[in-house]
Amino acid sequence: MSQDKPLPFIYTFGAGAVAGISEILTMYPLDVVKTRVQLQTGKGTGIDSYNGMLDCFQKIVRYEGFSRLYRGITAPILMEAPKRATKFAANDEWGKFYRTAFGVEKMNQSLSILTGASAGATESFVVVPFELVKIRLQDKASAGKYTGMIDVVTKTIKAEGVLAMYNGLESTLWRHILWNAGYFGCIFQVKELLPKAETKKGEIMNGLISGSVGGTVGTILNTPMDVVKSRIQNSPKVVGQIPKYNWAWGACATVMKEEGFGALYKGFLPKVLRLGPGGGILLVVFTGMMDFFRSMKNV
Repeated sequence: MSQDKPLPFIYTFGAGAVAGISEILTMYPLDVVKTRVQLQTGKGTGIDSYNGMLDCFQKIVRYEGFSRLYRGITAPILMEAPKRATKFAANDEWGKFYRTAFGVEKMNQSLSILTGASAGATESFVVVPFELVKIRLQDKASAGKYTGMIDVVTKTIKAEGVLAMYNGLESTLWRHILWNAGYFGCIFQVKELLPKAETKKGEIMNGLISGSVGGTVGTILNTPMDVVKSRIQNSPKVVGQIPKYNWAWGACATVMKEEGFGALYKGFLPKVLRLGPGGGILLVVFTGMMDFFRSMKNV
């Protein structure tokens, strides 16, 4: 990340929160489409079967209304502030820790990957309950069971217990470790390869390019874990029964056996279209907010 003088934790947290909300408001419909495609387990027909991203988008708008593309956004909005704030704040804090631990003055490629992976693991513990609520509201088959976010929480805890809110923690850990390692590692490398920006416009462009490349690589690495995470979190726990999708790697094996390797990349197109450019938006807004805070504090 930036080599500028570090700001106190609260400023990093605040900048990450603003960046996260900006990204989710811009890109959320692609997340709904991605989830619908990922949860589809076979080839069917009719309005509940999707042949891809555009088909899913069109059917949602045509048969359910445009507003359905924002179904479940309350949970992500509430999640995005702590999630993205934790991502960037944890990345900065882990970066300081590893630089001290390894006696390195500046970040390098290896430390950027390690730092990103550690930040992703930290972020996972914040997002799991919000992700579970979002997935169950986005899925058309289960959305009718709930009137909103609070209803999902209430019914899930009543039927499955408090710990059910952390269903999918293991797969979420893998998802965020892989994405953050790819994201922050690529940002460092791409920025090193790009010509040094001489203007503010150049800085923004470099941020968009490096963040978009990082978001794309992170998405390629973590999509299989995102697919199984969606299925794990959308599978209510029933006493005495072992869920079909339980642990991350076992769920990956099940998906490959039943649907083929390609099924692990279901929803990849809307996901990469969101998190590629979304990664650029995140980085540019975060950097802009940090520059704003520095100007306020004259540092």
